[in-house]
Amino acid sequence: MLNQQLPTSEKGSVRIALMQCNPVVGAIGQNTAMVKSMAENCYAHSQADILVFPELTITAYPPEDLLYREGFVEAAELALDDLVEVSHKTRIIVGLPIRQNNKLYNAACYLWQGKKVFYKKRELPNYGVFDEKRYFTAGDDALIIECHGRDLGISICEDIWFSAAMEKAASLGAEAMININASPFHMQKADLRLQTLQQRISENPMPIFYVNQVGGQDELVFDGNSVVLDAKQNIIAEAASCRESMLIVDWLSDNSVKQVSVIEPQHDILEKTYNALVLGVKDYVQKNGFAGVLIGLSGGIDSALTLALAADALGGENVDAVMMPSEYTSQISLDDAAEIAENFSVNYDIISIAPMRDAFTSSLSPLFAGLPEDTTEENIQARIRGVLLMAISNKKQRLVLATGNKSEMAVGYATLYGDMCGGFAPLKDVSKILVYKLSEWRNQFAASEAIPRRIPERIITRAPSAELKPDQTDQDSLPPYEILDAILEKYLEENLSVTRIAEQGFDLQTVKDIVRRVDLNEYKRRQAAPGVKITKQAFGRERRYPITSG
Repeated sequence: MLNQQLPTSEKGSVRIALMQCNPVVGAIGQNTAMVKSMAENCYAHSQADILVFPELTITAYPPEDLLYREGFVEAAELALDDLVEVSHKTRIIVGLPIRQNNKLYNAACYLWQGKKVFYKKRELPNYGVFDEKRYFTAGDDALIIECHGRDLGISICEDIWFSAAMEKAASLGAEAMININASPFHMQKADLRLQTLQQRISENPMPIFYVNQVGGQDELVFDGNSVVLDAKQNIIAEAASCRESMLIVDWLSDNSVKQVSVIEPQHDILEKTYNALVLGVKDYVQKNGFAGVLIGLSGGIDSALTLALAADALGGENVDAVMMPSEYTSQISLDDAAEIAENFSVNYDIISIAPMRDAFTSSLSPLFAGLPEDTTEENIQARIRGVLLMAISNKKQRLVLATGNKSEMAVGYATLYGDMCGGFAPLKDVSKILVYKLSEWRNQFAASEAIPRRIPERIITRAPSAELKPDQTDQDSLPPYEILDAILEKYLEENLSVTRIAEQGFDLQTVKDIVRRVDLNEYKRRQAAPGVKITKQAFGRERRYPITSG
C-alpha cells in the first residue's frame, strides 16, 4: 500500500495506477472488497485518474468450472455495485466474467461515475495451461475510453499477443493501450512479454500500460511484473516480481510517460524463480487454510531447498521437519539435517524407521523366501516414511510437502506412496541442476543480506543419494544430472524426437533409455501432488499424455 502523498499530476496529463493484486479464485466478496480498499487507498494518496486491475480480478484467474456453477457469474456481475461509490471519484477498470445473450465473456468493466461499460476479450487462448474456449465466447468490438480529452483502448491479456485488438483501437482514435492480464510465470516469460509488447508498439506506436495478476493458484504462479512502455518501446516503469504493488505513472500531454511511484524490480532470473516458488508455496498453504507444513528431511539437497522455500514462505515456526533415519543413513546426513533445521529455526524431530522396517521384513519373509533383495526393500523404507509423514500431517493439520524434483519425476526415480507422499510439491517443475543453482543463490542472498539462514554447504557439494542401500548414489541408476537434465529439457520442453536429440551430441542409447523411462512413468506422475510451474512445460494440466500407450 502507499504510505505517502504523491505529487499531483501535471496539467493535461492522465495519472494511471496499475494495481498488481493477489485475488483468491472464487472468493468474489473478498476480491471485490480488496479492489474497493486498494482503489480508495490509491486514490487518496495519488489522485490517480484511472485505476487498472488485472484480468478476471473479481473471480481471480483461472476460475475453471466454477464458471458453470449456478449463480457464480451473476454474483460477479452484482459485485460491481460495491465499487460504484468509489467510481464517483476515479475511473476503475476491472476484469470479471459476464453473461450477455446467454453467452459467457471474459470481460473488462470500465466503471466511471456509476456507469458500467464492458470490453469483451477477443483472443481466447486454448493451449498449455489455458482452456478459455471451454468457457468463453470471443468478443469482436473495441472499447475506447476518454480521460481529460485523451483516448485509451482497453484489451485483455492474449489480445496483446496478436495485432488485431490494438490495430482496431488505433483505427478508432486510441492514443494508448491498457492491457489487463492474468499471465502465469515461467522462466522465459518476461522476455517473451517484453518482445510482444514492443512488437505491438512497432505496429501502432503508442504507450502500453500492462498490469498483471500476482499470486499462487494451484500449480500456477502469477508473477506480476506489470510494466509501462512508451510509444518508442522504452520501459518507463516496472512493478516488482511476485508481490502486490501499485505502479503509478503520468501519461503526459506530449504522449510521453513519466514514472511517479518508485519500485525496485528484480531482473535476476534465479531470484525471480526462487520468489515464484516461495509465493506458490505460501499461497497454496494459506489460501487452503493449512496451519503449516511438514517436511521429511533427509540431509539431501532436495529436502533442504524445500525447507528453505517453506521457511521463507511461512516462517520457520510454521514448518515442522522430521528426520527418519535407517541403518543406511550416514552421520553426515544426520548432522546436515540438524544443522539446516537449526539455521531456519524450524521444529525438528527424529524418528528411526529401523523397528518398523524390521517388522515389515519379518512379516513379508515367508512370501519373499528364496528371492533376492531388490528395489522392493528400498521402496518399503520410503513407504514407511510416507506413512509416518501422513500420520503426523493428520494429527497436527500440517500439509506434507513432497520433496522430489522434476528430473526424478520425469524418469520415475521416486517411490509411489513413499517419497512421493504429500499434498504439494514445490520442486515438481525444478530440475536437479536448477535445484543446485537455486540453493547456491539462496546462500548468496543470505550472505549479501547478512541473514544466517543458510543451506549447509556440504549438502550442496556432496554427491546426491537416496541412502536406501549401502554406498548408494543417484548415478548408480541415472546418468550424470548434467546429461539427464539436458536430454529431458529437449524431450519435455522442446518436444524433440529421440533422433533429433541424439544428433545434438548425446549418446543414442542413453537418450532412448531416458525417453523410455519418461513414457513408462506417466502413471506415477498422474498420482503426484501438484507443484509450482516454472518452465514452459511442466508435469501437470498442460501435459496430457496417455498412461496406456504403444
